[in-house]
Amino acid sequence: MSRLRPSWLRALPLLARPVIRSMPWTTLIFGCLAGTVVLAVVAHSADASHWQLSQAAVRYAFLPAIAALAYVPRAPFRPLTQATPMPAWVGPVGHILLAAPVLALTCWTQLLIMAHTVPAGAKGDLPAVYPLIAQLTGWCALTVAAAVCADRSRYADLGGAVAAPVSLALIALAWYTPEFSKVLVDPPATAHGVAVAWYILVASALALTGAAMRDPWHRYARKRGA
Repeated sequence: MSRLRPSWLRALPLLARPVIRSMPWTTLIFGCLAGTVVLAVVAHSADASHWQLSQAAVRYAFLPAIAALAYVPRAPFRPLTQATPMPAWVGPVGHILLAAPVLALTCWTQLLIMAHTVPAGAKGDLPAVYPLIAQLTGWCALTVAAAVCADRSRYADLGGAVAAPVSLALIALAWYTPEFSKVLVDPPATAHGVAVAWYILVASALALTGAAMRDPWHRYARKRGA
């Protein structure tokens, strides 16, 4: 009598440990700390010179975290995934979920560092922060989409080495191209318009990520001798 194939939900706890252990913690934490430390040093100099940091400083400081995120959504234990009833996207999704709190903490810390340089009397005149958060969220979503697409391609072994420059190029394109900057950058766009535009990009990037994760692994055909 044949045994029933176990549900992949029952096998999910078995992959929790490999997902956590295969997570590139060193790369992610180093990338997040690198930008934060540099921002803290610049903020110290700004505080001593009595000038305040702008939101652009936070954007530049977050770029190392973006580059590190490109190495996160990978499934290095491909043979284990194929030998179990687990869907192939479980590993990358687990890595992304583990990286989300680290990125959120990095963003929050960098915003606090920026706010520390603002004089008490000028805090009422600061630009809104929610468009900046939308931009950083959009950067993360674009990076995850690029990394997942690279991981599903024939260049999967390169992983983040392909996804990181692609992500940074997309961010530069959105930031410096006049056709995109008038919608995605504040100013010339309004704060509300920037937030809406970036969250639309987030939804589109997540849809692309989901479609890429459902694509089957590339299997190389081998010719068998007679």
